[in-house]
Amino acid sequence: MTAVEVAAGSGGGDPAVSAAGFEFGGVPAVFAAVDLGASSGRVMLGRVGAGELRLTEVYRFANEPVRVGGTLHWDILALYRGVLEGLRRAGPVAGMGVDSWAVDYGLLDESGALLGNPIHYRDARTDGTAAKVAAVVSEGELYGRTGIQKLPFNTIYQLVAASGTPQLEAARHLLLIPDLIAYWLTGSPGAEYTNASTTQLLDVHTGTWDMKLLDELGIRRDLLPPLRQPGSVIGPLSPSLGAELGTGTPNVIAVGSHDTASAVVGVPAQDENFAYISCGTWSLVGVELNAPVLSEESRLANFTNEGGVDGTIRYLRNVMGLWPLQECMRAWSASLDTRVAPDLVSISPLSSGGSEQADEVDPPAATLSAIDISDLLGQAADLPAREHVVDLDDPIYLSPGDMESRIVRQVGQVLTPGEVVRCIMDSLALAHRKTIRQAQQLSGKRIDIIHIVGGGARNELLCQLTADATGLPVLAGPVEATALGNVLVQARAAGTIKGDLRALRSLVRDTQQIVRYEPRGDEAAWQAVERRWGG
Repeated sequence: MTAVEVAAGSGGGDPAVSAAGFEFGGVPAVFAAVDLGASSGRVMLGRVGAGELRLTEVYRFANEPVRVGGTLHWDILALYRGVLEGLRRAGPVAGMGVDSWAVDYGLLDESGALLGNPIHYRDARTDGTAAKVAAVVSEGELYGRTGIQKLPFNTIYQLVAASGTPQLEAARHLLLIPDLIAYWLTGSPGAEYTNASTTQLLDVHTGTWDMKLLDELGIRRDLLPPLRQPGSVIGPLSPSLGAELGTGTPNVIAVGSHDTASAVVGVPAQDENFAYISCGTWSLVGVELNAPVLSEESRLANFTNEGGVDGTIRYLRNVMGLWPLQECMRAWSASLDTRVAPDLVSISPLSSGGSEQADEVDPPAATLSAIDISDLLGQAADLPAREHVVDLDDPIYLSPGDMESRIVRQVGQVLTPGEVVRCIMDSLALAHRKTIRQAQQLSGKRIDIIHIVGGGARNELLCQLTADATGLPVLAGPVEATALGNVLVQARAAGTIKGDLRALRSLVRDTQQIVRYEPRGDEAAWQAVERRWGG
């Protein structure tokens, strides 16, 4: 691997005022970051001071979806119990913030009671719903109004699929997952902007709910709560919870509650000419802009314009990340009666484990014995490059199940586990290449370097292959970008630190470990496989 570790803390100068304009408020403070992922949740403590940004995990808990009557649900009360236990262990803090995955929601009745467990975005209830929406509002018009990538599980499709159901009819409020947790902590309903933007119900031009769209689709206007911006105070922790948890009543602060929005805050970029890949179960590949890109070419390329912190636009495309590898590992371990942490595959490099973020942050809950992903990645690294490549954007890879057989069918021959892993790594690197180049072309933004954050930053093979495929240097890390971004937005809201995004990122850059990968120059070979792949 052509990897070089970049020393943290190399910024130099006055630790209270960085060259990028970061200012320290004078009193170090500790904040609790609640970070919910698709297979686990955790509570992290972040300490912020002059030249200091440190994270400590205080509690981790499983997120295990439950299928009832053929419908896949989130066990939201178990998640909330885990959040409370984590906050209890955290003790007194200066603030709390919650982030999670996007699009899914809970419904509350008139009294504020939850109307059943939220339905999982991988449930099949939205199958065919996009066509129903397109019959009312064309895909081109919908993109021009919302700027959001067409994904079959977007909130807009979930609500249309749920039309006429007793739960939706009885609902008074719809709260996205992090807003639901914040509501239970404070009693204050609302919709944080970055996550609300992913619903495909927000007007990209005004940053407000598209009331006309709601009317056209038969979605009640009063179902959606008031919007709030990242950095605003939701409210104090309820006195009863403060007494129960021993935390007092610190403010719960609206962070970039879509986990990718927080992760982008935690990208240690030095200037604006960067792309990011928030890599875990999904790879969120994109650039940061000041205005949306709403061209027909952008829509056809399936790019999305999601809201970011400080009024930015996260112009990105969802790429199937390490999910196929996670599913293969589940199947292989099950065949040997070995319990495997489902996220370990997205966090391990060739030599060690770690923790993961992207849409999800999930380090190992168990130690592998019969199957070790590090060994498989080592085998994969020794295999011929680009011999087997599949289109990971194919919808066949979206649902859980026998992932290996789907890959084998596309390849056309039986593969060893090591060959399957190499196929996934090469295919994902190729998807990164295609998406980075499209983002640059469609946005007109020059990209000089790629930042990989989240669990994928510890996958050395993937980081090197991404550098090779794109022909650009890759800076890998921090792994904990989402929790760092969560904490930084809280700290700024509390007055502990001051500065714009560039200033906040300077603190990340000066305190976190980053690894640099240089491209090894196989452009002709990558072009050839891209043509074969149909790119």
